[in-house]
Amino acid sequence: MMRNHTMMQFFEWHVAADGKHWDRLKETAPALKTVGIDSVWVPPVTKAVSADDTGYGVYDLYDLGEYDQKGTVRTKYGTKQALIDAISECQKNGIAVYVDLVMNHKAGADEKEVFQVIEVDRNDRMKEISKPFEIEGWTKFTFPGRGDEHSSFKWNHNHFNGTDFDAKSGRTGVFRIAGENKTWNQNVDDEFGNYDFLMFANIDYSHPEVKKEMIQWGKWLVDTLHCSGFRLDAIKHINHEFVKEFAVEMFNKCEKDFYIVGEFWNSDLESCRQFLNTVDYKIDLFDVSLHYKLHSASLGGRNFDLTKILDDTLVQTHPTNAVTFVDNHDSQPHEALESWVDDWFKQSAYALILLRRDGYPVLFYGDYYGIEGPTPVAGKKAAIDPLLYTRYHKAYGEQKDYFDHPNTIGWIRLGVKDIERSGCAVVISNGENGQKRMFVGEQRAGEAWIDFTHNHNATITIEKDGWATFPVSGGSVSVWALPDEKADEK
Repeated sequence: MMRNHTMMQFFEWHVAADGKHWDRLKETAPALKTVGIDSVWVPPVTKAVSADDTGYGVYDLYDLGEYDQKGTVRTKYGTKQALIDAISECQKNGIAVYVDLVMNHKAGADEKEVFQVIEVDRNDRMKEISKPFEIEGWTKFTFPGRGDEHSSFKWNHNHFNGTDFDAKSGRTGVFRIAGENKTWNQNVDDEFGNYDFLMFANIDYSHPEVKKEMIQWGKWLVDTLHCSGFRLDAIKHINHEFVKEFAVEMFNKCEKDFYIVGEFWNSDLESCRQFLNTVDYKIDLFDVSLHYKLHSASLGGRNFDLTKILDDTLVQTHPTNAVTFVDNHDSQPHEALESWVDDWFKQSAYALILLRRDGYPVLFYGDYYGIEGPTPVAGKKAAIDPLLYTRYHKAYGEQKDYFDHPNTIGWIRLGVKDIERSGCAVVISNGENGQKRMFVGEQRAGEAWIDFTHNHNATITIEKDGWATFPVSGGSVSVWALPDEKADEK
């Protein structure tokens, strides 16, 4: 019997910029496997504009912490060798590694160039607000520290279609690069008229040399790191046809299972469906709409109708393509997409992604170990560990929902024969103390179930007909299941 899969996002925005994060991953791998984590999504591995950059200000895609560039050999997270060692240790422990790829822009160019641009309206990128004029832009990437090793490709303004800074006037704006066949890529998100441009020097995926180079780089990365998959950053800003082409090339290259999940930050389900159609459902997407539902529930308290918590979410409409998450590095406090799920609801939110049948759940490093930085947040390992345990040992089999009260919902998993003592009953309240009468199977009659979260100290005996009334304390979650034999013996 295949056990449930669980991913961890192994970073938060403020992890120490000490160059030791890959070492931390290597040291932590055995412990992660013990709690049921069998894949990790790691931050961008490529050289960024500084040793402190989280990796999204990407400079050289072929420098994994190997060359003295941008004032540093290592990246924020460590050296190339430390990364390779960490991936190897993860794989020894049965943990797949998914690498974060930043493919929509480049930053920290080596030289300026003079070229023609047209300024466009920030809020409507299809609206031109100037005639063509000349700027000095940071668009020439020669990689003096690396030279031609791994790739001899050098970037210039012809490989980009937009930039945000004119060094000649010292002015920022959204400048579309002018020239033959130069326009924003189509097949991108339609926010701001056309959301191809996000920041820095924007990569032009209508340029054949660019597409060829990026696909070669993806293959080189697989060969170099032997990773098991990719997390694609900001794909609503990248030509969706290229995303499909890139994914197909990676899958064709890797004979064994290769996994790709995309960050398509759009809570509109129709947009997500159209994207999945375009890429032939070859990759999964993070369930952004579910994240916002969990955030709203945490803000709304008892006024939020829990029976609607899964309505209009990707996991409800496209369960096999949904990667579910509670929070991440972008939604954490003070970051670009801040929408932090409040502490009181965090454990309930994790129960909703970890203990249900559908979706591929991601545990956020910042929720588990805590967040550093200007406003630290304590980790919730003690609250999350019981959910990881019950996911791995109990949450199997048929699922039945009891979403019949706005403040108290529940569901059961009937368990499977192959996993002894599997099956569980979950109850969540966002109001007063509550209870849910649920059916767990006649074969369970007489079993004494306990709450694995320890939020409730009762023992519930399953009745002769397989029903039981499972309580929950106000504003919390309880996960009821048959204790393990070792617990019985104590």
